[in-house]
Amino acid sequence: MEEQRGKDALGDIGFGYRPRAVYASDPARSRGRLFPEAESPTRTPFQRDRDRIIHSTAFRRLKHKTQVFVAHEGDHYRTRLTHSIEVAQIARALARALRGDEDLAEAVALVHDFGHTPFGHTGEDALNEKMAAWGGFDHNAQSLRVVTRLERRYAEFDGLNLTWETLEGLVKHNGPLTDASGKGLKGPVPQAIRDYSELHDLELDRFAGIEAQCAAIADDIAYNTHDIDDGLRAGLLTLDMLDEVGLPGSILTGVRAKYPQLDGVRTGHELMRRQITLMVEDVIASTTANIERLKPDSADAVRAAGETLVRFSAAMAAAEKELKAFLYKHLYRHPEVMRVRADAER
Repeated sequence: MEEQRGKDALGDIGFGYRPRAVYASDPARSRGRLFPEAESPTRTPFQRDRDRIIHSTAFRRLKHKTQVFVAHEGDHYRTRLTHSIEVAQIARALARALRGDEDLAEAVALVHDFGHTPFGHTGEDALNEKMAAWGGFDHNAQSLRVVTRLERRYAEFDGLNLTWETLEGLVKHNGPLTDASGKGLKGPVPQAIRDYSELHDLELDRFAGIEAQCAAIADDIAYNTHDIDDGLRAGLLTLDMLDEVGLPGSILTGVRAKYPQLDGVRTGHELMRRQITLMVEDVIASTTANIERLKPDSADAVRAAGETLVRFSAAMAAAEKELKAFLYKHLYRHPEVMRVRADAER
């Protein structure tokens, strides 16, 4: 018997029933790889990218890298590996709802942290200082080096030889790097990025495709939510503290009204899943409105739109800004976290 099709408040959105949109990246029309390869009879180019990323050494090494807590503090805290998997899940959900290519969104999400150092931001700051004479350290540039040069798994080329679309998403998921004249928008563009772009033009003055934009905002959703989870687990944050913050506070009010006898641990988990759901649904609604307003008729039209299409509503953006400020003050600058950072600096 045919499985009954589910429906949600947005119709078919989220269930993957609708065809790829005209503004999505089409794997059959990929701009290809730096080193030409025969096509696979069983996988699209973006699926192959995803698989290569998962099987790479750099992907496995993410399990030893952290953002806030160091690995030896406990195996329940998130690492860059678990974070990347969580980002990929959210990115796929967004791409599915927005009728983009899920595999490309997943590939960009899984590869986006490859260039990060051990010891979180402390390690990156230390390496940036040591490399100041050579232009400093940039984790996005290092990610590009890893997947284009440092991974050595194939007989015919260095790197993973990923498609143009995955690489542009890796480099530009947070927006363009240069203006139309080639001048860096936030300072000099790292040489590694410029060098590769000369070989395989990444169009550094344009936005990335819809799938990379999904991966970028999925990253924000994941760490804004899961850092709360890790902070609660570590005892550095409390639910009472979160009551004073707009978004989590309103969610906690609803959880307690529905489940007045729920213990603290389960209350925290209800907060996490509801916050992710609210943020994802807000992005879908806001982005759908942007698409209807701009009416992009191709993937290149998304890149040339002059703005990020996949984004929060104004209200959710303000709520996220408040949450980030709270986390910075009470978690990232917590004395215990700063003590660990000081140890890492040594």
